[in-house]
Amino acid sequence: MLNIFTLANGRLFQEEIESLEELSRFQPIWVDLESPTVEEKRWVKQYYGLSIPEDAMDEDIEESARFYEEDNGELHIRSDFLVADEDEPRTVRVAFILNQHNIELKSRGVLFSIHDEDVPVFRLLRMRARRAPGLIEDAKEVLLKLFDADAEYSADTLEGIYDQLEKAGRQVLSGDVTDALAGEVLGAIARQEDLNGRIRRNVMDTRRAVSFMMRSKMLNGEQFEEARQILRDIDSLDSHTAFLFDKINFLMDATVGFININQNKIIKIFSVASVALLPPTLIASLYGMNFQYMPELSQKWGYPYALALMVASALVPMWYFRKRGWLK
Repeated sequence: MLNIFTLANGRLFQEEIESLEELSRFQPIWVDLESPTVEEKRWVKQYYGLSIPEDAMDEDIEESARFYEEDNGELHIRSDFLVADEDEPRTVRVAFILNQHNIELKSRGVLFSIHDEDVPVFRLLRMRARRAPGLIEDAKEVLLKLFDADAEYSADTLEGIYDQLEKAGRQVLSGDVTDALAGEVLGAIARQEDLNGRIRRNVMDTRRAVSFMMRSKMLNGEQFEEARQILRDIDSLDSHTAFLFDKINFLMDATVGFININQNKIIKIFSVASVALLPPTLIASLYGMNFQYMPELSQKWGYPYALALMVASALVPMWYFRKRGWLK
């Protein structure tokens, strides 16, 4: 899918391109390629003179090749964006190519973005740019606003993690934690821990990309100050992710502790039963020995007496345990 974005009266407008002729009618500042076909890549190369690298969206690309500048002034940035899907949270690799001065098209610059699937941050920026005139002025502003929206999207996701952990905390700290509930809570906590780790990795990647833009001296004074504000926002998120990791560890330990308590209750039942049945077992073994004259046969009430003695020897330990509160 090939979409272009143009500026009109300070607003960002989107156009879906289906032919090379349509592409020639617009002068965009942002060209977005989502899962581009071979034909769409050919249109971009033919009209803009840009060859999209084959490894643009590779996950195993070397770290040193993620941020660099070509001899012709093109800036290449490969950054990961968070997709906080409830079922499958993940990051999407996006390749940015910033052509700062397009002489053929007499343009102030065009930003090209290539990715395999739709990114929530892109939708957020498109919605904001349509509603807020003057939000974006050039291609560099688009890239900077994308990283700004990425930081805000990470912050919103962190708020969702806070809510989920608060819900899990109420379940755990209620005191009545069964094994089934503990398993459910552990699963929910593990999912939030995974999402929190992805957010921490995502903001680290965003920090690196914004720092590269600042070092490349491509930003004007106002944009440079905006980039510094984005870095401050990202720094504030680090403390939140660290706190969430501590909270997750606490809830994990508390849940595992309740599981151990439930298991200890079961073990205590067997321990009490084994101790209570030990005296009757001893009496039965004594009466079962091979005496010359068996006591239960020499007396009229031998068997009833032996049975009563066994029952009494079992009840006395149970009474003692109950008195000490060990059966609660």
